[in-house]
Parts: sequence; C-alpha cells; structure tokens
Amino acid sequence: MSLLRGVWGALRVLGRSGAELCTGCGSRLCSPFSFVYFPKWFSSTLSSYPKKPMTSYLRFSKEQLPVFRAQNPDVKNKELIRQIAEVWRGLPESKKKIYEDAYKADWKIYKEEINRIQEQLTPSQLLSLEKEIIQRRLKRKALIKKRELTSLGKPKKTRSAYNIFIAEKFPETTESSSKEKLKILNEKWKNMPAFQKQVYYQLSKDDKIRYENEMKSWEERMIEVGRSDLIRQNKKLQPKAATEKLNRKED
Repeated sequence: MSLLRGVWGALRVLGRSGAELCTGCGSRLCSPFSFVYFPKWFSSTLSSYPKKPMTSYLRFSKEQLPVFRAQNPDVKNKELIRQIAEVWRGLPESKKKIYEDAYKADWKIYKEEINRIQEQLTPSQLLSLEKEIIQRRLKRKALIKKRELTSLGKPKKTRSAYNIFIAEKFPETTESSSKEKLKILNEKWKNMPAFQKQVYYQLSKDDKIRYENEMKSWEERMIEVGRSDLIRQNKKLQPKAATEKLNRKED
C-alpha cells in the first residue's frame, strides 16, 4: 500500500494523472482516492445514469449567457454571470415559473429513469454502486477544493525525498512505458546507498522550509481577506496555547 501511495505521489510531482501514466495498471489502481476494486459493470452503469436536470436559475443562466456575451464581448464570464444573476432576481414570478416548471418536468423524468435503472440491480449491487457514487462525489469535491486553493495561490506541499528523485530521473529513463519507468526507478531508489539518498533527503528538508515560509505568508493573506477557514488547524490553536503558557508562567 505504501508503494502505491508513493507511486501516486510521484505522479502528482510529474504533473500527470494516474489514468494517463498507468494505462494497463488494472482497475485496482483507478484513482488516488481509492484502491478498492469495482467490477466493470459498475462503471458502465454509472455512465448510463442520466445527469441531474439543471435548476431553474441555471437553465435561465445558460440561456442568457450567449446573449450577454454577444452584447459584451470584452467582459469576462464572471462579470456576465453576476449581471445575469441580477436580472434573474428582478425577473417577475410569472416568468420564473416557466423555468421552474421546466425543471420540475425534467426532474420527474430523471427520477423515473433512475428508478428504472435501480430496479435492474440486486441489493448488493445497489450498495456497491452507492459506494462508488460517494467516492466520485468526494473526488469531485476534492478537485473543486484543489482548484480553489490553487486560484488563491496556496503553496505546493513539501515533496518527499523519493518524489524529488522520481521527478529528477523520470525524464532521463529511456523505457517507453511510464509504468516501466516508475518500476525501474522504484528499484533504483530501494537499492540506492544511504549516502546517495541523503542528497534527496536534504532537498526535501529544504523544500519543507520553503513550504513553511510560503504557508506562513499565505495564511496571513487569507486572514486579511476573511478566509481564516483555510488556515491549518494546528496554526489556529497556536495563539491560545501561547496565551495559556504565558498565564502558567505568571502563576
């Protein structure tokens, strides 16, 4: 298990997805979020699931966005969406009802299709399918969170000595298959003398210092802009701990 985690860590360093680099690895290595095996029919069933219908507002927004974009070609989508939201808020209830009725009609069709698919599955299949759906939702949430943190400029995490080694040697390895490259480099790392590994351990320590310094500055900026929810929990507790320590000294 630790080896698999190390491989996924290396893939993240290389900036490529597991699906791209591990073609042919098998369904047991389907994502960095899970090493649980699912039969192929689960994926095919999920792919046949209908998408949830758009809400009344999203339907209106999708309809209006091309119109607003044509009228304001130099304005960014974020601003256009803000303008559309204002129009939606001021829309008469009679007009909103048109979109709400369309949503309700689509939702009814959606639920009927979901029920039709689920009736064809056994209880154990439904349970396994539910687990995979939950995993996909968690993966999607994690991806959204990652994109948000990237847009906010959050520093990249400290790289391990092993990941630094992989990132350095991967382009130099001549094997055509990425899977074979990782396998060879993993063996080289395991057989590498301790004194040679020490170079990478030192680079990892330096990278940790870089990360902590950058995180300190980043968290200060997040507090300034009102995003203290992004501060690491142990950092939130430090001021309280320092105060308690000071009070004990005074006693």
